[in-house]
Amino acid sequence: MRALPTPAPTPTAETAQFWAATGEGRLLLARCRACGHVIWYPRAVCPDCHSLDTEWAEASGRGTVYSFTVSRRGEGPWREVAPYVLAYVELDEGPRVMTNIVDCDVDTLRIGQPVEVAFDDTGEGNAIVRFRPAQP
Repeated sequence: MRALPTPAPTPTAETAQFWAATGEGRLLLARCRACGHVIWYPRAVCPDCHSLDTEWAEASGRGTVYSFTVSRRGEGPWREVAPYVLAYVELDEGPRVMTNIVDCDVDTLRIGQPVEVAFDDTGEGNAIVRFRPAQP
């Protein structure tokens, strides 16, 4: 399996700390101080109670495959790396993240499989968050 494209994100004021942490190999999640909801995707407003009282917390980087599909062809640079996996991973902290599963045999991947975070460096001080099968 070839390395997936790693386009550099455009950080905003709300996401700059998240993207900086990815460059350090850390996964941050926003957590609402008012209701405790763990927030994904990175943003300053709690989607549960609409509070602006949020903080960043380091995540475990572990989760399970919630759902996935294997793309056997793609467009543009994705055509060159097929087959690749597009998945939802349910993080141990609760949120479900749309991502790719890397470093895996696409034919043996399964729902419920434990995964761990993998960071693909963009070359611009940050990384794309992906997941790989968890090491025992």
